[in-house]
Amino acid sequence: MAADDGQLIDFGDSAAQPAQPANGREASSRPSAFLASEDGDAGGFEALSLTSEERKAEQEFEAIAAKELERDENEQNELQGGHPAPPIPTRLPPERPAAEKATSPVAGSRPQLDPKHPYYDVARHGIVEVVGEDNLGRKVIIFSCCRMPPTHQLNHHKLLEYLRYTLDQYVESDYTLIYFHYGLTSENKPSFQWLLNAYREFDRKYKKNLKALYVVHPTNFIRVLWSFLKPFISYKFGRKVMYFNYLSELHQQMKDPMLIIPPEVVRFDEEKNKRSKVMAPTAAQASVAVDVPATQQFGVGLKRLAENSGQLIPLVVRDTVAYLKEHGLQTEGIFRRSASTQALRETQERYNRGQPVDFQALGDVHLAAVILKTFLRELPEPLLTFSLFPYIVSVQGLEKDARGAAVVEMVKKLPEENRAVLHHLLDFLKLVEQHSGVNKMSGENLAIVFGPNLVWERERSLNLATMAPVNSFALVLLQSHGQAAPRPVRPPPPPPTATVTPATSP
Repeated sequence: MAADDGQLIDFGDSAAQPAQPANGREASSRPSAFLASEDGDAGGFEALSLTSEERKAEQEFEAIAAKELERDENEQNELQGGHPAPPIPTRLPPERPAAEKATSPVAGSRPQLDPKHPYYDVARHGIVEVVGEDNLGRKVIIFSCCRMPPTHQLNHHKLLEYLRYTLDQYVESDYTLIYFHYGLTSENKPSFQWLLNAYREFDRKYKKNLKALYVVHPTNFIRVLWSFLKPFISYKFGRKVMYFNYLSELHQQMKDPMLIIPPEVVRFDEEKNKRSKVMAPTAAQASVAVDVPATQQFGVGLKRLAENSGQLIPLVVRDTVAYLKEHGLQTEGIFRRSASTQALRETQERYNRGQPVDFQALGDVHLAAVILKTFLRELPEPLLTFSLFPYIVSVQGLEKDARGAAVVEMVKKLPEENRAVLHHLLDFLKLVEQHSGVNKMSGENLAIVFGPNLVWERERSLNLATMAPVNSFALVLLQSHGQAAPRPVRPPPPPPTATVTPATSP
């Protein structure tokens, strides 16, 4: 099932109903996850026993699931021209250099743990990754089935604990979970008991702040699974689930986030698009210039905004910063909570039509915070510019004492409009940091939130090797604020008659 235009799907009575095991066979009451893992531990999850009703559902599910997964694998083979699907990974990707490793999950990267860490044997597979934020400012965590090794090589109990360990870094904030279904096979599928226990193990704090669960490339297996789990899952949780048949639908829903997608999933999506002849627009098609009104605020370059308004600081930045200075400094989790999708859309439309926006009347601190981040993220060129990106990601490799001076020099190279907005923003973020005892937004947390909104590569994505350096740069930028080049104060020049070079002025 696809989620057309991002609509919620409720299978309801149309979902596949539990069936009796074929040919009178009963699936084993011992779930497939109860096998020895590569580290010798039991691979299953035995924390909670099943009732007789749940045990019956499990047996029925395992029998049906085996058939559905076999059908999925055959369809995938056919989609790939008769060639078998890529094998389940048993070899791991090469280790990243030690300098790029982190001791705990950081925004925008796969947690790189020390081999002695208790979750290293799970983390090394890359099944769970933290990949930045969505268009509403919510942390995005992905779960990739194609990264799951065969059941006998993965301790599913530890996988559940590791998922909880990762979520614990962000569970106090709103977050989105993306489940990439491609790659789930009969060899790596967790048991029904594991799935049911996983839902029960995550208490209210995990479910409350989970704002959306996106299922990408669902098959009939998902429909069957949902029909079995539906009696045990709350209605409110079920309404958070959305289904997407194609990555283009996911990108449309998330408004072009800096999303890291496993290459196996991308290749599968391309083949699926070819088969259905539903092709996403190319980058060239998507970048065709269109006329925008003079009142447009979002998606417009800083130079043009300054020329239209006669002010270096854009209206959206002025409005949101002024309101948040007065009402947001004492708000716990400011910049880590999402806002109403409808309110966000309506506020953007008012700005783009040139209509005034009164945040005092709206009375939503988190809406103003998300509007500010959205404005930065939708700039055609990032605030710190494309040209500085390679220098920004190299700062982490410098000696700590030299990083501040390097950052100051980079700021001097920014165009006048960019430098003015950056100073204005950093002045405000320093105020937020000064109230971190109340709002919980330390310099490190602010760097994690704003780093990906200040700079990105031209293809609008940050890979695992650059996300951590970007966040590190943002922290140094915040710490060194006040040492940077004097902020511009003169008004912008009159509109130029010659064509402006895009590399320096979007």
